[in-house]
Amino acid sequence: MKYVAMIYGNQAKWESFPADAWPEAIARQDAFNKKYRESGELLGAYGLADAANAQLVRRKDGAPVVTDGPYLETKEYLASFYMLDCESLERAHEIAADMPFADTDPVELWPVLHDAAADL
Repeated sequence: MKYVAMIYGNQAKWESFPADAWPEAIARQDAFNKKYRESGELLGAYGLADAANAQLVRRKDGAPVVTDGPYLETKEYLASFYMLDCESLERAHEIAADMPFADTDPVELWPVLHDAAADL
């Protein structure tokens, strides 16, 4: 079963993180990614740009209409997401709990109901 694990953040949180702590935090995240890529359970890990770079795209008269995002008016926004492929929900829980920062911030876990066809 596939799961999406999501981490949320906000600008104040990132700005309050000490600059000298970033190298260790990145190393911990890299180690997590390597561990679960090697086990075959991490299909992809994606960090997103700051919310100020989000855009909303709609269609009007057949053409894209782009405005600044994000869609939700909130301080918190999706900061990164991970695609997991696990034997069970319990295993997905274990991996999500093993993420760096899971001891201080929750990881949101969603089951993926289906994949799009690979030949699209």
